[in-house]
Amino acid sequence: MPRSPIIARTVPALRKALLPFRRKGQRIALVPTMGALHEGHLTLVKEARKRADRVVVSIFVNPTQFAANEDFGSYPRTFASDVAALTEAKADVVWAPTAKAMYPEGFATRIAPEGAALAGLEDKFRPHFFGGVATVVAKLFTQVAPDVALFGQKDYQQLQVVTQMAKDLDLPLKVIGVPTVREKDGLALSSRNAYLSQQERARAPVLARVLKTAAKRIKQNEPLEMVLEEGRAEIARAGFALDYLEARHAVTLAPIAARKDGPIRLLVAAKIGKTRLIDNLGV
Repeated sequence: MPRSPIIARTVPALRKALLPFRRKGQRIALVPTMGALHEGHLTLVKEARKRADRVVVSIFVNPTQFAANEDFGSYPRTFASDVAALTEAKADVVWAPTAKAMYPEGFATRIAPEGAALAGLEDKFRPHFFGGVATVVAKLFTQVAPDVALFGQKDYQQLQVVTQMAKDLDLPLKVIGVPTVREKDGLALSSRNAYLSQQERARAPVLARVLKTAAKRIKQNEPLEMVLEEGRAEIARAGFALDYLEARHAVTLAPIAARKDGPIRLLVAAKIGKTRLIDNLGV
């Protein structure tokens, strides 16, 4: 039976847990999560085990990246089952701070990312989001001091923001993006999928299908804006309220007008019922 990971809830306890690994010169990987773990998260843990001797998984529902009208209070919290899953996945440490431990009284420093964080995608609809993400991830990076950190590509704009932040701040680690894990029907795995009704779940794979079809048509040199407009119409017909379906430069996330402006990443965000879903695909 696998050994349960060490659970640390304060920074001193975390550093005490990591000290024996550092003394042995072992490589440490970090997988940041907000809990409610699914196969996508566990895939990150498996990838981390290939790249490091020890794996730390953080579980922290970060209040600073939720706006007042978002689902912080109802965001799924499944700590016991998360730890059981991480035991099977052979994680070494679970870093599960309280909000007070992460943001103690008097906390006054924030990171304000630019570049990909101001691409007019998620930031347009959630303007608070990337400041909260960048601040908490910077804290996680300094607390754990990993050699590598793994993030899923499903949150593609977040991945680009975090990668740039680590580079700009000269943090001594490598940020690695891991391909999105999907259901058999193409739906990207997400903790928020649990919110979908049976009818909404049946419609949800439309996003992935539109991305796949659009990527194929763009590769065949069909006009970019025509492909996107038809994709937007298909998403609307499926009952979604579309926030965006865009083709962007895969690194900078700047707008592009044609395939020659690539490499291209297609990104989509849409709401069905009360659940907002995001996805993306490279061309």
